[in-house]
Amino acid sequence: MSEPGPSDSATALIVDDEPLLRTHLAHHLAQLWPELEIVGEARNGREAVDLQQQMQPDVVFLDVHMPGMNGIEAARAMTGGLVFPPAEEGAEPPVAGVEPQIVFVTAYEQYAVQAFEQGAIDYLVKPFETARLAESVARLRRRLAERRRARALAGDAAAAAPGSDAPAHAATEALANMPPRELDAVLATLAAELRRRSPASARLQWIRASVGQMIKLIPVDEVLYFRSDEKYTLVVWVGGEALIRKSIRELLDGLDPETFIQIHRSAIVNLRFVSQVVKGPNETAEVHLKGRPETLSVSRNHVHWFRQY
Repeated sequence: MSEPGPSDSATALIVDDEPLLRTHLAHHLAQLWPELEIVGEARNGREAVDLQQQMQPDVVFLDVHMPGMNGIEAARAMTGGLVFPPAEEGAEPPVAGVEPQIVFVTAYEQYAVQAFEQGAIDYLVKPFETARLAESVARLRRRLAERRRARALAGDAAAAAPGSDAPAHAATEALANMPPRELDAVLATLAAELRRRSPASARLQWIRASVGQMIKLIPVDEVLYFRSDEKYTLVVWVGGEALIRKSIRELLDGLDPETFIQIHRSAIVNLRFVSQVVKGPNETAEVHLKGRPETLSVSRNHVHWFRQY
C-alpha cells in the first residue's frame, strides 16, 4: 500500500442493523485507512439515506439485508435511481451532491455476488477477510483520488476560460459519470430479486384501526398518508380517517420504501397519491395530494427524497 498523504483523507458512513458488525468494520478500517473518518452509523436503509444526505460522506459501507428499506433500495436512493414526483412546474431543481462510493456488505448469496461482479460493484462477503477489505480500501483510495483530480481539472478550466464553460463542463461530466449510470440497472434488478425472495409477510398489507365500535381493516395501498402526535397516529386513506397506536418508526419497518417515504419526523406519505411537491424556504417543501385540499410539510432533513437528478 502506498504511503498515506493528505489526499488519503476521506469520510465514510457504515450501515448495518447489527451493532457488533458496525464496530468490527470500523475497527478494521481504522487499521487499514487511518485517515478515514467515520462520520456516522445507521441501522437501516432509511437512516442511511438521511445520514448520507446530511453528511455527504465519500464512502458508504452498506449492508444488503436490513429491515424496512434494504441496502439495495438505499443505494438506489443515494445514487439517484429512485425518481419521485417533480417540484412545481418552472421551479429551479435542487442540485444533487456528488454520489458516494458504495461498498456492499452481504452474506454469501450467489445471485447477489454475480450481480455485483457483473456491474463491477465493490462488495464484501460476511465474515469478510482483512485482505479483501484491504483490496477494497485500495480501490476506494484510487477512485477518490481520480475524483479529486477531476474536480481540480474542472476548477482550473473554469478559472482559465471564464468566458467559456465547455472545458469545465466536460470535466464535471466525467466526474458525474464516475459511478456508471448502468449501476442503477444492476441495483434495480437486485432490488426486485430481494423483494421476490423476501417472505410475503415482510411488508404490511393491512392496517387495523378502531373506527367507533368497529375494527377496520385498511388496505395499505389505499393509504394516502400517516401523521402522528405523542400518543396516536392518524391514518388517512381513500375511505376516511382513523387513529392507530403504531408509531412512525414501527410503520416504516413494514412499508414498501419505494412507495411510502418519511417526509417529516411525524409524517409518511404514499407517493402514488402525490400530485406535486412545491419548494419552500430554508430547504423545506410542501406535498400536494391528488384530489385533497390539505398539504403536508416536508422538513429539511427529508427534502432530499424529492430532488431531481
